[in-house]
Amino acid sequence: MWEQIAANRRKSAVLVFVMALLLVVLGWFLGEYFIGENGGVLGVAGALALWLILTLVAWFQGDQIFLTMSGARKIEKKDLPVLHNVVEEMTLASGLPRMPDIYVIDDPAPNAFATGRKPETAAVAVTAGLLKILDRDELQGVIAHEMAHVRNRDVLLMLFAGILAGAVVILAEVGLRGMWFGGGRSRSRRSDSGDGGGAQAIIMIVAVVLMILAPILAQMIYLAVSRKREYLADASAAAFTRYPEGLASALEKISRAPDKLASANRATAPMYIINPLQRDGKMAADGSSTHPPIAERVRILRSMGGSAFADYDASYRQVRGGKRGVIPKSALTEDPPAAGARSPRTEPTPSARVRAREVDNLFYNNAGYQRIECPCGAILKIPPGFTSTGAQCPHCNKVHTV
Repeated sequence: MWEQIAANRRKSAVLVFVMALLLVVLGWFLGEYFIGENGGVLGVAGALALWLILTLVAWFQGDQIFLTMSGARKIEKKDLPVLHNVVEEMTLASGLPRMPDIYVIDDPAPNAFATGRKPETAAVAVTAGLLKILDRDELQGVIAHEMAHVRNRDVLLMLFAGILAGAVVILAEVGLRGMWFGGGRSRSRRSDSGDGGGAQAIIMIVAVVLMILAPILAQMIYLAVSRKREYLADASAAAFTRYPEGLASALEKISRAPDKLASANRATAPMYIINPLQRDGKMAADGSSTHPPIAERVRILRSMGGSAFADYDASYRQVRGGKRGVIPKSALTEDPPAAGARSPRTEPTPSARVRAREVDNLFYNNAGYQRIECPCGAILKIPPGFTSTGAQCPHCNKVHTV
């Protein structure tokens, strides 16, 4: 297993290195274009300084920034016992040294993500919509997928990839705006008046091309890194839960939901279990997609003959119609095979209505609502600003003292 993680890290590290090289090259050409002779060194220094600043901010505050942007609220076991128990189970199954903190987002769109630069500081966040539509087996599959991202250090990798992509975009934007406001015109006039005007003209052309293409290439590399991690996380989730159908069913439900996550954007989209900006479940595996196609991921999981990594790799090759798998061969021979896939749970589980009521009560309580249980079975939710001394039950008309 560790060999397989290392192999995927190496592949992703190469892509991150290419992105870093793109940042340096862009900085050099911008320096040569705007500053002049020997300006490339200053341009590279400025590009690396920008990357360093973004890295430091993300390293020390990235987790909280992401959680704050998503509107996530930390919860305890007493708030949602089932969710807490599922996270606890998957912590043990994945072998993490510490149970991640649990956050819930008040949003009807079903989705989830993990964050944290290392397992000791990890957090898992799920939306209210996810908790309402998934049963326990499906929720376990989603949590296991996010736990895999934490254990495989995907979160840290995506953090650095996102920072590099952001730095490239910022540099290109600054360069284009500088040209727009005339920052390059005086540079061009100086070039025409001296020797080497042809070389400097080439620098200008290359700088313009890079300013246009570099953000696109950086984004494509960033998304490619993201897609490569999803297959391994799906395989890990199947091994942790020993029930691939749970994750497959969850992915189908999430992709069919009509709502879009309000707090998501193009920068944070790769962190979620499925693309929160696309809800049709038909995402193509091209350069603009943050995730592999949902239908493909579901077919791979449902074609597995068991729950081991070898089962996932064989299913991957079968569904994609190729000889190359997604898991390194050395890892398949070294890792001990997992037990066969288990059967679905037979014990009674809370209905969708009960799950929805539990989630709604959590947010009502956090907002300061007062709950009054009526003998008829209705529950009155009194808002914090309610000024009357009595509230009438809409079902049995009994008046309750507030």
